[in-house]
Amino acid sequence: MTERDILRAALQIPRAAAPRLPCIEWAHWWDKTKLRWEGEGLPQLGWEASLRHFGLDFLENICVAPHGECIANAEDYQRVRPQLYLQSRIDDAVQHARNFAQRHTRGEFSLRLVFDGFFWFPRRLLGIEQHLFAFYDQPELMHTINQDLLAFNLQVLEQVLPILQPDMLCLSEDMSYNHGPMLSKDCFDEFIRPYYLELAKHLHGVLFFVDTDGHVDQLIPWLLDSGVQGILPLERQAGVDVAALRAKYPTLLMLGGFDKMVMHRGEAAMRAEFERLLPPWQAGGFVLSCDHQTPPGVSLADYELYTQLLREYAQACSR
Repeated sequence: MTERDILRAALQIPRAAAPRLPCIEWAHWWDKTKLRWEGEGLPQLGWEASLRHFGLDFLENICVAPHGECIANAEDYQRVRPQLYLQSRIDDAVQHARNFAQRHTRGEFSLRLVFDGFFWFPRRLLGIEQHLFAFYDQPELMHTINQDLLAFNLQVLEQVLPILQPDMLCLSEDMSYNHGPMLSKDCFDEFIRPYYLELAKHLHGVLFFVDTDGHVDQLIPWLLDSGVQGILPLERQAGVDVAALRAKYPTLLMLGGFDKMVMHRGEAAMRAEFERLLPPWQAGGFVLSCDHQTPPGVSLADYELYTQLLREYAQACSR
């Protein structure tokens, strides 16, 4: 069974038979974390080689997004608009897909396509505070940006999907924090949901995930009602409980969940965290991984122990 098959089996509900569970990192490590590890003896390696070094499966990412510029209003947006949605960005994604198509088809690794989302990209343009005001003060601008972003994302899909089928599409959003969503349901329904629904029509079987940090419980039904199938990274420090989410949302796909704040506390603490997550991991529809990027407080020895335990539990849970 290939690595790609193993990930796909784990994301089924109930989980399909496989020789083991997947062992992945969903995001690159922080630069400070990697620098620490290299100072402690980790060879300087690329993404795939680093994952193989730790005995992990290879999850490749094709990240494609418009260029970003600082704007304050619709006039600014129209001025910079020709520099945002560059064909060269799409061309790079297409070439990346071509480079990996044969290996991905053979199942040697899993692949995730990553887009800027319809909360994330307007915030990149407007800045955090101005973006939140714009839902009320500049609604036409918000819709114009998201209409253009949707068209850009659909162009990427139109050109990439004939080359390969990603295992998942993930929208970068970060629209929640440690107490819940950063926007109301009314704002979500008006400014986000229509674009999710339209994007979902063009995925042709690719799993649809949203990346949003923080406390996500209130947000999940909004996402599921908008064509989204999965969510990551399920931050424990924000109170996210994977088992409770599974009980409440039986069809929700999940990725992440392992509390990064226990990774420097030794084997007993890490085993306790694996045991906490074992029932939903075994059941299916949930792929265990770090609940955010591994922080620089985690030593190379800590991380080596984490990956050793991850492989141990992944093998023990096979069926």
